[in-house]
Amino acid sequence: MPSPYSLPLHTLRLAGKCALPLAFWFAAGELARFVLLYGATEIAYGDFRQVRLVAVMTLLTFIVMSAMTVTTGMLYALRDALWEMRARADDGLDQERFFRVLDRVAPAFAVLYLAWGFQTEDMRDVYQMDMFHHFYDQTDASFFGEDSDVGRSLVDLDWRVSLGAMVVTFGLKWLFARFVEKGKGKLYGFLAAFSEFAFVFYGLNATLAFADARKEWMEHRSVVAGSEEIWTEAQKSVPIWKTVTDVFGDVWPLILDAVAVPLAWLTVAMLVFGAYSDETRHLVRGTRLERGVERLEGSHDLTQKSFDQLTSGFKDRWLPLANSLRMIFKSGAALFGMMCLCYVSLSVAGQYAERALLTLMGTRDEWSGAIMEPPVAFLAEMIVTVLTMALLAATYDLAATRARLSGEPLSDV
Repeated sequence: MPSPYSLPLHTLRLAGKCALPLAFWFAAGELARFVLLYGATEIAYGDFRQVRLVAVMTLLTFIVMSAMTVTTGMLYALRDALWEMRARADDGLDQERFFRVLDRVAPAFAVLYLAWGFQTEDMRDVYQMDMFHHFYDQTDASFFGEDSDVGRSLVDLDWRVSLGAMVVTFGLKWLFARFVEKGKGKLYGFLAAFSEFAFVFYGLNATLAFADARKEWMEHRSVVAGSEEIWTEAQKSVPIWKTVTDVFGDVWPLILDAVAVPLAWLTVAMLVFGAYSDETRHLVRGTRLERGVERLEGSHDLTQKSFDQLTSGFKDRWLPLANSLRMIFKSGAALFGMMCLCYVSLSVAGQYAERALLTLMGTRDEWSGAIMEPPVAFLAEMIVTVLTMALLAATYDLAATRARLSGEPLSDV
């Protein structure tokens, strides 16, 4: 039985065996991402401003979809090198085609991506590309005291246009979700994910407009004002209150980056490889909580819908991760710890390696740094991404192999 402490070596084995297709997928994804980012900065300016801003949101949706496709493609490229996949082939199971896997991954990927706010980085890249590409337009407008639209392509969409687009994409989202549930046709999962992302991005400005109006109304309510005063006084009067909240605020983001984020990507990897669940029943199977789930499922429809509405955000964010954690813990806590340690080590080592390489190359002049930094950053990010995908695949492979050898294989969902 393979040891969980062999995870780093298994990761390197998978990365070395599949290095070429992994590098190809990464390079193709970066090219597609650059083209879409550049297109978003060009299409935003000109006549029919609102129509152009809708097009920017569409390109932003394509940017996220390209990230989903590349992630799925890199994990799919590792399938043939996994012990678990070979065991399944020996059992007579046929290998799925890429587009079938992509169609299955898409809806769950959309939920996880949005639940954990990974789209923030994509929005930041659109903003930065816009600012860098139209830098002189911005400085000229500032010099002459004129207004400029540079850097505002994601926030200037009129709330009425945003609301209308939101309604349309919600209808498409509902329609494609029904098709996915009934198992009709092909690529409906991909289209459902696209409409899910589009619904969020198109409706962003309308949501912010209503949120600002609600916030302004709430700030004038006496109950809210009194609650804020009580909270401030508690921080002053309770001796360790502020210390505890400050420590929690500093530590919690680190815990999320080191534990929750790798678990989220591991969930995507499990979906690509065929072992995945976001069902509450699978999480509590064999525990005393299973009886409570049975009571809820047998309750009135209104009770079930109310509970789903109340817990939807929590379930989207944590339930798939909890199921992934449960699957990993079937093979022992050591494997989970090794995965988190390797994930953080790769991220930190990649940043230091990039900085060290730039220092060795001697980028003291600003012009030389501007020329040398992009290829070095591309190389460092490619290596870190390839090793990260291999790490996720190796974690799943060790967990599945250990479970299979112990007589409890990870069941396909």
